Amino acid sequence: MPEMQMNDREANSLLKAVDRELSSRIKPVQTGPGADKRMAVDLEDRELWSKFKEHTNEMIVTKSGRRMFPVIRANLEGIDPNAMYSLLLDFIPVESHRWKYVNGEWVPGGKAEPHTPNEPYVHPDSPNFGAHWMKEAVSFSKVKLTNKMQGAGQIMLNSLHKYQPRVHIVKVVGNGEKKTVATYAFPETQFVAVTAYQNEEITAL
Repeated sequence: MPEMQMNDREANSLLKAVDRELSSRIKPVQTGPGADKRMAVDLEDRELWSKFKEHTNEMIVTKSGRRMFPVIRANLEGIDPNAMYSLLLDFIPVESHRWKYVNGEWVPGGKAEPHTPNEPYVHPDSPNFGAHWMKEAVSFSKVKLTNKMQGAGQIMLNSLHKYQPRVHIVKVVGNGEKKTVATYAFPETQFVAVTAYQNEEITAL
């Protein structure tokens, strides 16, 4: 999957989240040029995600927060095994309108509500060596989706809006060096946030 581009505001938000995480964890390490140019990220369980996408996937959001199904799991390759990286997950709106479920299908349903900016979800293993991230699929199983003000590990989404999850890989470097951010998104993982499943096909899956 090709790397996505992001604006400066989005990048700064991600880097601030990494800095906060670092201040409560271990110190960043100095790293030289690694294997980052060969970086590749692949979606695990792509076939399962594709089945959900065929029916327009839905994700439950609740006041207390609900874990995702399917879970976003990604395989990383080509990063420097000896460098340190933090992995983050966020969600961006896909369209500028709401959705509604009518006669067995999702159709546009009016103007979208303003998107509530969220702190990106920082994977709890962050920061860690590239070797750690590459040894097995990285799972974002602990992130929770909510429709109210979020707590730790929760992402607030507007119900009946469509979202695209994005995986961010931030290379942690020494003081004074510029951090690098690589962003990946998989179209198969788009979904409509709902408080209850609308499509029986999704429930069956």
